[in-house]
Amino acid sequence: MNPKYPIFIPTKGRFDSRLTVKALEKLKVSFYVVIEPHEYKKYKTILNPKNILVLPWSKPESSTELVKARCWIKEYSISIGAERHWQLDDNIYNFYRLNYNLKTPVGSGTIFRVAEDFVDRYENIAIAGFNYFMFASRKTCMPPFYLNTRVYSCSLINNSIPHIWRDIYNDDTDICLRVLKDGWCTVLFNAFLCEKAQTMTIKGGNTNIYQKDTVIDGRLLMAESLVRQHPDVVRVSWKWGRYQHHVDYSRFKRNKLIQKEGIIIKEGINNYGMKLIKLK
Repeated sequence: MNPKYPIFIPTKGRFDSRLTVKALEKLKVSFYVVIEPHEYKKYKTILNPKNILVLPWSKPESSTELVKARCWIKEYSISIGAERHWQLDDNIYNFYRLNYNLKTPVGSGTIFRVAEDFVDRYENIAIAGFNYFMFASRKTCMPPFYLNTRVYSCSLINNSIPHIWRDIYNDDTDICLRVLKDGWCTVLFNAFLCEKAQTMTIKGGNTNIYQKDTVIDGRLLMAESLVRQHPDVVRVSWKWGRYQHHVDYSRFKRNKLIQKEGIIIKEGINNYGMKLIKLK
């Protein structure tokens, strides 16, 4: 079973790695790779041109075009009639189902469809997505999802929200905070996980803007940028030997899910045909 909403991978300077492309191809999930014109010749050698979307600008030396690409993707998805769309970072190795504290690799795109069906039960989910593999502890009893928190890197966007991405830092956290302040809900699934490469470990993308030099610490700029946008809920902290932004999501506990009229949720567990298979 495959997702019903389109999946987009905005990418730049990572043709050689193509982690998310390879991960989705392994699951036989359709997707669009979204690139600047100067990279088209490379991608057409390994992908059907129907699966390549070329942005209307080309800035090979710039690392700050992701936000523009995200906004362009949203407009494109609306133009093809999609009510929601997925945006996946280009550095995801694999996808998993977390069940009974076991992180099991999945072999199809079914988890995307399950997330979509869950989200479509409700009127007011703005953004949903999969938690990071590294944030799901096998020694902790975790709920199937967290409500009203940040969604990073693997996001299902409701195209009816009025907001678009802005600034070069923390664009995903910022848009989540803006929809939450408007009373929408966000859903971060723990039942389904994405295994993403750590920030700054792969060349390309936004790596350059987070790096530290002798004058500027990119992570401090990132944290301070979010504080300027949301001083009421964000502060700068120092953790793990580096600057971090710390967000207080507690004020959004009052945002409640609103189930659509006429939706009937059947009792019991629906595994959508997924089975646990021991590979030889």
